Amino acid sequence: MGIGNELNGDDGVGNIIARDFAERRQKGWLSLPCETVPENFTSVVRRERPELLVIVDAAQMGLEPGEFRLVPKQRLGSEILGTHGIPLRHLVSCLGKHAKDILFVGVQPGRVAFGEEGLSAPVEKAKERLMGILRRGDWGMIARLG
Repeated sequence: MGIGNELNGDDGVGNIIARDFAERRQKGWLSLPCETVPENFTSVVRRERPELLVIVDAAQMGLEPGEFRLVPKQRLGSEILGTHGIPLRHLVSCLGKHAKDILFVGVQPGRVAFGEEGLSAPVEKAKERLMGILRRGDWGMIARLG
């Protein structure tokens, strides 16, 4: 699941990653570009019952732009992450009943402003690195947010 608003620059990184996976037809992946309404896609998760659900979203974590981290579920309700229609902690809790494991990956945005098109250079590089890690299934390469 990719979350984000592509009209707000780097905020769209999760959505862009999910769409790129869908367009490249990554074998073994069902990609959901959820934009800013991931709650609209919970029925797909309930139906598919994935072994692993990866959620990617821009996250204000106080890191350098383009850095990404695995965000523990208990940190999802804190102020470090952006707001959506539904609190992310609640979303992950609900989806946890239907997915064996959930990884929430936050990407530190560089620029988030309405009308900014495309990703900043550091977030574009992060997108490519993260997509490579996801393709290889090498979750251990993603540091945890402390």
